Amino acid sequence: MSAGLFRELAFFSVLLRAAILCCQTVALGGIIFILIVAHSPQFQREAWLRPSWRVIRWGALGFAVSECLFVIINILVLTSSTDLSVRDTLGSNFVIAGVLGSAGGLAIFFWPVGVQRRVSFFTLIPGAAMIAAAVMTSHAASRIENRFVLVSITAVHYLATAAWIGGVIILLLVMKNVDDLEILAGVSGRFSRLAQASVSALLLAGITLSLWFVGSWSALYGTSYGVMVMTKAIFLGCLVLLGAANYFLVRAIGKRSSYEVAKISLIRFAEVEIGIGLTVILTAASLSSQPPGVDLPRDRVTLPEIAARYFPRMPQFTSPPVNAVAKSSKEDRRRARAAGRKVASSFVPGDEGFGTDTPEDMAWSEYNHAWAGVVVFVMGILALLSRSRYFAWAKIWPLVFFGLAAFLFLRSDPENWPIGPNGFWESFGSADVLQHRLAVVLIVVFAIFQWRVETNRVHSHAAALVFPVVAALGGVVLLTHTHGLSNVKSQLLVELSHTALAIFAVIAGWSRWLELRLPSENPTRRYLAWVWPVCFILIGVILMDYHESSVNAINPILR
Repeated sequence: MSAGLFRELAFFSVLLRAAILCCQTVALGGIIFILIVAHSPQFQREAWLRPSWRVIRWGALGFAVSECLFVIINILVLTSSTDLSVRDTLGSNFVIAGVLGSAGGLAIFFWPVGVQRRVSFFTLIPGAAMIAAAVMTSHAASRIENRFVLVSITAVHYLATAAWIGGVIILLLVMKNVDDLEILAGVSGRFSRLAQASVSALLLAGITLSLWFVGSWSALYGTSYGVMVMTKAIFLGCLVLLGAANYFLVRAIGKRSSYEVAKISLIRFAEVEIGIGLTVILTAASLSSQPPGVDLPRDRVTLPEIAARYFPRMPQFTSPPVNAVAKSSKEDRRRARAAGRKVASSFVPGDEGFGTDTPEDMAWSEYNHAWAGVVVFVMGILALLSRSRYFAWAKIWPLVFFGLAAFLFLRSDPENWPIGPNGFWESFGSADVLQHRLAVVLIVVFAIFQWRVETNRVHSHAAALVFPVVAALGGVVLLTHTHGLSNVKSQLLVELSHTALAIFAVIAGWSRWLELRLPSENPTRRYLAWVWPVCFILIGVILMDYHESSVNAINPILR
């Protein structure tokens, strides 16, 4: 198996793990909601039971399909990187978990629920099989010490997540399909209490697992696992704030004077709660691909190293010449094959080989990040000014993306046209280059599109939501990328900045979403209008302060 395909399969495995956790949350959360929150016949109405059961069924089917694909991908990776045959892997823990989880998911998908779409308590049996399958492939099941305790806590963690985030999805369906004030007040009140209990259980389980798997403060900031745990904690804090807002909105649901505004606001906050909740689950999937911090006592990044790398300094606005930049491993291999030469291979599965990381390469990368940061910073400043009626002209802020597109077109591939030795047509022989060129085209299209939205040339509300969705998804992509298993310090130091970018991108996207979706009577909308531009300003600052080395390592080559 080629190194590129190996890496893609490994990344796909992380995405499948995320799909498994998301589908599990949706299916189990829906079942828990109907059995606990809306078990009373006075709350159950066909208007929301039918779409709710549809969501549960498709979530369960998605879980089953994802489990099957997860098993297939991991068998391919295992048999390609070892001497094991497919038959040798069939008794593996992940295969048994996949079969168990798929059976549970399919059982719920084909479960007979009757005309009234009522859910039986017996559906918790296949639901338990889904939880067991997910737990069997977690870090808790791989431990030797205190395995039973850790497995139990992990199961509670999954159940609490499902009851909260999955329950919010069904609550959203109730809010959108029911107008009866008594039903809405009763269901939302009962779910509020369930959510409070779920959050408490989630916090206790999360803290306990973090103490066990992270182990120390130095592992919290010095390992990829610890960084992802901190990221989950930050997003969980955002969810708690949204939950607190929902608590007060639920109390207002019962008052006819504020019923409409409270109902719409609750729906909008629930949308964002679901979005950030799924982001937390995706972060958890990324955690599963990394060794726990407690197992990596060496080669941790220290606080002095973080301070030395990220202490504020002038951005890198001087670039080395393009002919000084080392060729990528992929380019070296391509040219070696063309010349009939052999190159050194890596013994790490999925690696391209022994790449170069020269001062010129680092200076080139820092220069690119610095100017990209300038573009994003200017965009954020203009977006912030456009919030005021005195700077209406600043609504041109999306056009700043033209500068980013031009910069990426020139600098993203130094080995290829227009600044590298490879010609125009030759440059398209690389899939990476083709992706970069397509990204430039998409940025240009997006700039024009968003400018038309900001200047009211496009009046569609759905069109206005494209920007927050793109921002939030961009943050998710940064969070779910494959991390270095070897916990190399240089990789982790880069990951720290990427994680910060992802957090601000997600917050920017969902704050903009709320600004657009909340009713005008809700005062929160005014404050959110200032949040997302500030997030982009901070993203620009992080990019400008991006460094891959110390100042002393870069400056000599630029003199």
